[in-house]
Amino acid sequence: MSKEDKGIEWWRRTFQYKTGLGLTSELKAQYESDYSTILNKKQCIQCYKDRDWMLSYSPMIRFMTQRIKQISKDDDLKFDEKIICDVCDNTKSGGYHPDFGILLCQNRLRDKWHLEDTLSHELIHWYDQLKWEVDWLNLKHHACSEIRASNLSGECRFWQEFKRRGGFTFKIAKGQQECVKRRAILSVMGNPNCKDKEHAERIVEEVWESCFNDTRPFEQIYK
Repeated sequence: MSKEDKGIEWWRRTFQYKTGLGLTSELKAQYESDYSTILNKKQCIQCYKDRDWMLSYSPMIRFMTQRIKQISKDDDLKFDEKIICDVCDNTKSGGYHPDFGILLCQNRLRDKWHLEDTLSHELIHWYDQLKWEVDWLNLKHHACSEIRASNLSGECRFWQEFKRRGGFTFKIAKGQQECVKRRAILSVMGNPNCKDKEHAERIVEEVWESCFNDTRPFEQIYK
């Protein structure tokens, strides 16, 4: 089969899949497998492309990576080896692990600006780990870093929250604080040492004032 014929066949199967006309269960399963592979590859390429752009040009990302290098004991730290893209099976857009680095969920990122906020969030966790040796099973430690990451990363800026919460459901007054608190509670709820939502809310409240007002390594933040 020629390259052109293969292209026509792919489009034929795509049309069948979208409409359901003349598509057997076996062909549908094959198409879903092929489409998933192609989509994952495209997402992966775009994720790494956006990651590299941010590492080179984003003021926020460059600032955080510089601060991390300053306090890291790893003299040969390479961020392109510690920040990887992959498919995630949950609703998070990224994650940080002290032993491995940062995971960017290529299938959960809306665009490169969402990647920037996600990467900023995880870099703040990385900074906190190096600066204070965070015990991630300690709920107060976890809550404090989550508050700082959501507050400092930019993911709770007005426009981001406006889009995320469906327009005018977002309150302008104290919107930043509400967003940060909500996201911190959700994250702490996922900690194995957290009993329930009420437990997470109590822990976040206990550390709220000191952690929300701690803007290190920034002198101040603009909401």
